[in-house]
Amino acid sequence: MICVLLTSLAGVIESPLFAADTVLKENVIRTMRKASMYYRNKLAVNGGYVYYYSLDLQQRWGEGKASPDQIWVQPPGTPTVGMAYLSAYQATGDQFYLDAATDAALALIYGQLKSGGWTNSVDFNPQSKLTADYRNGKGQGRNNSTLDDGITQSAILLLIRVDQAHQFHNQQIHQAAMIALDALLAAQYPVGAFPQVWTGPVPQLPAKTANFPEYDWRTEGHVKNYWDCYTLNDGLAGYVSTVLMDAWEIYKDDRYRQALLKLGDFLIQAQLPPPQTAWAQQYNFDMQPIWARKFEPPAVTGGETQDVIQTLMNIYHFSGDKKYLKPIPSALAYLKKSQLPDGQLARYYELKTNRPLYMTRDGKKYSLTYDDSDLPRHYGWKIESHLADLQREFNTLKSAKKQRPARMEKV
Repeated sequence: MICVLLTSLAGVIESPLFAADTVLKENVIRTMRKASMYYRNKLAVNGGYVYYYSLDLQQRWGEGKASPDQIWVQPPGTPTVGMAYLSAYQATGDQFYLDAATDAALALIYGQLKSGGWTNSVDFNPQSKLTADYRNGKGQGRNNSTLDDGITQSAILLLIRVDQAHQFHNQQIHQAAMIALDALLAAQYPVGAFPQVWTGPVPQLPAKTANFPEYDWRTEGHVKNYWDCYTLNDGLAGYVSTVLMDAWEIYKDDRYRQALLKLGDFLIQAQLPPPQTAWAQQYNFDMQPIWARKFEPPAVTGGETQDVIQTLMNIYHFSGDKKYLKPIPSALAYLKKSQLPDGQLARYYELKTNRPLYMTRDGKKYSLTYDDSDLPRHYGWKIESHLADLQREFNTLKSAKKQRPARMEKV
């Protein structure tokens, strides 16, 4: 709630119409400060946050119940709150908000892994079993930096924005941001893809073009460590591209621009062949859709395909290179003909047949089905369609006389 409040009110404050009403502006600024002081002074744990708090503040939750010393990295946790503080600082110039955003950044730095990224939460109790292999040596456990659900991406975005706000003079924040960005670049495969999880630099593998598996994907082709493979699940492409674009804008380091273009090249290569000219959630190193969790089959995906289309348009807007628009018309046409009767998209479409694919659940056992009448409730099996907006944006980009943006000139 505080994130919505601060971001919304910060936008209002910057409105020219609002600036003329001095009394209203002062009231809004006062309200922002009051809410933010409560949030920072009463709810923060070492500068970090979780998702929910009981009214008596005795219980806290992220994706699950949080320990007294635990904060959440996964949005809408600590990075989300920190970015809201930063928006308020930019709108008001009030040092309080920069200090609060800095506290959030430092909380994330405490939980930065030796592999350079983050897991979904940070625990400040060194004896807790909920810690991970932190770079500061105050944790134990796994060293799995993850791009799942925007976890590492959101942490990096806050760090680099706070680094910029401090004009790069806060060495602790600057160093952590550089370590994280270097680790992200080292996790990019030569083809331009990223894994869901990394513990160090990824292997150098030959690039291939997306294709359908020839084996029986229902029973074969399982990869135990699927998180090491090429991943698009949960909007990974969109999240990572935003990090790379912002990093280039802030630091003008051409490595970030090149990594973004490589990601775009991968998205072009990862588009499946006709008649399903779309994308999957994850691919093996032969560029074939593969199983992830037991309820995530090899399939064409409605959600990730929309994210990829948006990401390709963003990369085109950033680079001016029309090759990033070429996959889009066939992808949009595919999604339009694949819409469900209610206008939604299925999360999964069966390879080659394009039938909407679902699951039933009996305890821990999942079974594939075409029937959507008894779906497990813990997962979203149908996706909201954004085709109208995507088509509109594509038409605008296509019709515009696009010049190479000045920000893409090498420095």
